[in-house]
Amino acid sequence: MNLDNDRHIIVYHTVIVIAEIVHVLFNVQFWLCTVHIKPDKTGVVTEGVKHSLNPFDEIAVEEAVRLKEKKLCSEIIAVSCGPSTCQETLRTALAMGADKGIHVEVAGNDYETLQPIHVSKILAALAQQEKVDLIILGKQAIDDDANQTAQMTASILDWPQATFASKIEKDDGNLKVMREIDGGLENISVKLPAVVSADLRLNEPRYATLPNIMKAKKKPIAVKKPSDLGVDISPRIEVISVEDPPTREAGTKVESVDELLGKLKSLGRI
Repeated sequence: MNLDNDRHIIVYHTVIVIAEIVHVLFNVQFWLCTVHIKPDKTGVVTEGVKHSLNPFDEIAVEEAVRLKEKKLCSEIIAVSCGPSTCQETLRTALAMGADKGIHVEVAGNDYETLQPIHVSKILAALAQQEKVDLIILGKQAIDDDANQTAQMTASILDWPQATFASKIEKDDGNLKVMREIDGGLENISVKLPAVVSADLRLNEPRYATLPNIMKAKKKPIAVKKPSDLGVDISPRIEVISVEDPPTREAGTKVESVDELLGKLKSLGRI
């Protein structure tokens, strides 16, 4: 499938799918918030905590908008899974330039146990339903750092994948993607339809202007449930416990190299 101007993209927690472009958008805890463990050790406290668009997903949304500005697609669909607060995340994507949103409503205990495999199945179902050619999403959410959704979505759809993208270009009917890898960069070409995950250096997201923020309030957001897409979100993994990291011991100041060596010897480090 060529990536031309009749294609669409989906973005989820910043995922973008092109056939239509779809973004997958993750609604994560704001990165400056202090994280607190629940008293029963089953997870972290999310009630009453500020949430925001996952930064890697924000990069994915920006890339989808740039593809549309280059007339490489005609529509961008932003997708987010979660409670009603996800609609704020979707409005952010719409203000940046996405055309419409899909809120897959998951609330209460179901949201607490929602796992990457569930999101991947939801995205795969939406990609087929919306007839998209490209999915772009952030490489990981900054709260759980799972880094699984893009890979599993590609596997379910049996689509090529290009993860950790730092540059995306059209190459005839394919996408040429520069990947961030350990120790350097890798250039690959993938046929469409495909799944791409955005890395930090892919772009610098724009700020939404006030007029676009106002326009975003009028853009449509469809509400669906996982069951509407034939997806079972029963938990497959049980969290045994979530613990605070051990308290770091206070350091000791030394006045000289000789004193440092003496301390290290006394501790058996040298």
